[in-house]
Amino acid sequence: MAKPDECADDIFLPGGRVRLDLLTPPAVEAMREALRMARETKWDCMRSPHVFMGLLSDPDPSVRIWGERLQTDLPCLLRQFQDLFNQEEGEDDGVMALNREFLSDNVIRLLRDSRSRAAENDRSKITPMDLLICMLTSSRSIVAECFERLGVTAAKLTEQAVIAEHAGKSARPS
Repeated sequence: MAKPDECADDIFLPGGRVRLDLLTPPAVEAMREALRMARETKWDCMRSPHVFMGLLSDPDPSVRIWGERLQTDLPCLLRQFQDLFNQEEGEDDGVMALNREFLSDNVIRLLRDSRSRAAENDRSKITPMDLLICMLTSSRSIVAECFERLGVTAAKLTEQAVIAEHAGKSARPS
């Protein structure tokens, strides 16, 4: 049985809900959009490509800078991922929530890795860039694999994400 202290350090509340207090408002919005994308593409749980789609759906300034650095049209990239991960059959009105039971193992790992990355960068909350960078550096990233098939390496994507993250910080008012 988990000790109360262990629960306080986890990304989930004891009932399984994601601790939204550990995410910045733009990261919360990205996760909500990811949930919407999972429903729209007729999946019964949220997977890492849905998180990527959530980041693209309403990109924060750093994600926009990342797209600009890659010279890509983020809305077009979003549509391509929606088409790629759309299932013909499935429930488009299925009940899903930001709860452990509706998240794939990779998404759970992504959230935990993102929390660790935020802590390593002296932040108490996960940012959209934590999600993006951890997604791109994961050895099991289907998102990175999709880009690799097009000839864009995960290392290049990550490098541009880190540069965009720093550029986004300097563009924000103090």
